[in-house]
This record gives sequence, structure tokens and C-alpha cells, in this order.
Amino acid sequence: MANTTWMANHTGWSDFILMGLFRQSKHPALLCVVIFVVFLMALSGNAVLILLIHCDAHLHTPMYFFISQLSLMDMVYISVTVPKMLLDQVMGVNQISAPECGMQMFLYLTLAGSECFLLAAMAYDRYVAICHPLRYPVLMTYKACLFLASGCWFLGSADGFMLTPITMTFPFCGSREIHHFFCEVPAITVLSCSDTSLYETLMYLCCILMLLIPVMIISSSYLLILLTIHRMNSAEGRKKAFATCSSHLTVVILFYGAAIYTYMLPSSYHTPEKDMMVSVFYTILTPVLNPLIYSLRNKDVMGALKKMLTVGPAFQKTME
Repeated sequence: MANTTWMANHTGWSDFILMGLFRQSKHPALLCVVIFVVFLMALSGNAVLILLIHCDAHLHTPMYFFISQLSLMDMVYISVTVPKMLLDQVMGVNQISAPECGMQMFLYLTLAGSECFLLAAMAYDRYVAICHPLRYPVLMTYKACLFLASGCWFLGSADGFMLTPITMTFPFCGSREIHHFFCEVPAITVLSCSDTSLYETLMYLCCILMLLIPVMIISSSYLLILLTIHRMNSAEGRKKAFATCSSHLTVVILFYGAAIYTYMLPSSYHTPEKDMMVSVFYTILTPVLNPLIYSLRNKDVMGALKKMLTVGPAFQKTME
């Protein structure tokens, strides 16, 4: 019996306890309802955006192809953490097994990493469209877009495959309480009773690859875009270029700001409460904001939505 207890304490195969978000709230039931509504809004908003891009021929362009990929990532991204958190609150359970924790961590890392590179690919797309408009159809073919999107998914999954097994094989011989609402790498690492300094260095280097390199691509792309816009003679052309870029820049700032705080700032800047609030921002709020940013500020998407809403009643009348 003593040997079994020792094995449970020193391996990653006994249950963890998710302390969760609701323990910090004075009104957990209300917070649960709000998060559930936000979750439904994120799923429906991104699903509608994907449907519009798929159905409307005017949206069959590289920019909207990448937006549809972003919406797909956001739908899966929020589904990895929120349903488990809400179900635990309703059922009164806060445990998660090691395999479930590892799977959640892998999916989270894969999607977050893929989104980092996808935002860089979207910035490159805008750079080619504005700075080299005549070469745009040649450079951004459907095959090129598929290659870029596939590369984003591959690099994201490589991050998940590399960090998840290492994190989950650390010995956990003390408290198994995760001060978070899902299995995030930093929240799991602090529970280990072994020296994790080398692993933290590896994770920092991964963050340079996953965050700083895409940020450099995005920054250089938009610097060249701004120079091109400055040289434009047409006020209408400037306005259109700013409109197409501002939505993407807003999403970039929201996502990368939170990610850099979580993975690149020293541990002295972190507390469990701050980390949870930042994670809420980029795992729950960002997926619901992205479709709003790309639709409300985009005439093409709003036009496609109006067309879909008007075609529906007209089709029903013809059937009657």
C-alpha cells in the first residue's frame, strides 16, 4: 500500500486538481452562465464566418482563406478548455486525470502555436497584396495558401509534441493542485519536485521561435506596408489598405500581448491570479472577439451576411 502511494505521488499518472476560475468569484453561478454564453457566441460567430467564406464566391481569396483557418483554430481552441471547466462546475468535480491533462495541454499548445504562425502568414499575405499587387495572384495561389496553412498546423503540433511529453513526465511528489482552470505548461511545471531550470530554458527558446520570429515577420511586413501606403497617391487606396490591415493588427496585439506575458516574462511578474486572468483573455475572450473584428469592420463579410439573410426568406417564399 505504501509503495502504491509512493508511485502515485512520484509519477504523472494520478489525478490533478484544477483549482479553477470559479473559486476566485463571489458569484460562481453567474460567472458560469456568462462564460457559457461567451462560449456559444464564439462557436456560433466563428462557424458563421467559416460558412460565409465557404459559400460566398466573393470571399474565395487568400485573405479569407486564412481568416477561415483562424476561425477553425479559435473554435477548437475554446472547446479544449471551456466545456471541461463548465462541466466540472456543474457536476461539482475538479479533478482531471494525467492522460486528460496531457491531451488538453497538447491540443492547447498545438492550437496556440499554429495561431502564432498563422497570424504571421496573414501579415505576409497583406504585405504581398498591398506592396506587390500585380504579383499577388502569382505568389498567393491556392497551393501556396494550403502550403502556408499546413506549415502553421505542422509547426504548432511540433510544439505540442515536444513540450507535452516532457512536462507530463516530471515527478510530482507534492501538491497536485493546479492553480488554473486548465492544464497550462507553467501551471503544471511549478508542481514538479525536480529541477526544471533546464526545461524552462528550453521552453523559453521555444517561445522565441513561436512568438518572436512571427512577431518579427509581422512587424517587418507592416513596416513595408506603411511605407507603401505613405507613397500612395489615392486617398481611397490608403483608406482601403488601412481598413484591411487594422483588423489583423488588432487581433495580433490581443493575442501576442497575452502570450508574451504568459511565456516570456520572468516568474517574478507572475501570480496565479494574474495568470488566470490573462489566460481567460486569450483562451476565452479572443475567440469571441476575432469574428467580430473581422466582420463588423469588413464590408465584404457584412455584405455576404446580408445576402445570406435575404436569400433565406426569399427561398422560403418560393418553397411556399
